[in-house]
Amino acid sequence: MSTDPYHAVQQEVSASLSTAETLRASYQRIRSTASQGSEELEWARNELKATLAALEADLEDLEESVKIVERTGARMFGIEESELMERRQYVDRVRREIEGMRAELASSQPAAPPSYSSRTQTPKPANAPDESDPQASWAHQEQEMMLRQQDETLDVIGGTLNTLQRQAGLIGSEVAVHNEMLSDLETGVDRTESKLGDAMKRMRKFIRETEETKSGWCVVILTIVLLCLLLAVILV
Repeated sequence: MSTDPYHAVQQEVSASLSTAETLRASYQRIRSTASQGSEELEWARNELKATLAALEADLEDLEESVKIVERTGARMFGIEESELMERRQYVDRVRREIEGMRAELASSQPAAPPSYSSRTQTPKPANAPDESDPQASWAHQEQEMMLRQQDETLDVIGGTLNTLQRQAGLIGSEVAVHNEMLSDLETGVDRTESKLGDAMKRMRKFIRETEETKSGWCVVILTIVLLCLLLAVILV
């Protein structure tokens, strides 16, 4: 029986989802008390975004495991169709929760106010740090570094998913070959069993005929011996 990878991945998804819900509650609490643009609020928003990215990557692994079972067949992994349906519903539910959190972050993102000047100037990007504030510049650089790390992590996860997909294809091909070999073996066993049954029938018939023939010869030999004894008695 093939190994079902669902439960191991589901534990990671459940842990990530619990962490995201905790960060979401913390973000909502900070947003209700802090002013827009505060460092604490920005930190909470970035932490929630990073956690959602990791959760979405884990969810992709979980969905891939569900697709593997769907392609290979639930019976091959020893599970029922109803359980497979529950797994698909769980994946869809977690994805809806992720989308809801992302929508909440997007709706609470403050819009950059337009800047006006008496002379024409190039607009400053909304995410550009204030060069006169070293702390804001450092925070901006830290955010960019976190985003680069997240991009690298997503690239690694994408490569892992591709590898898992190739391995799943190989496993499916191997399972198909094994099923064909088992079918041929079963056919051969049935054919051999039929031949063995015929041989046993012929053997029992031969033994029965041999026993009957030996009994007849014994009667003839005993009759001849008895006649010889009678002749010997008469002649003597």
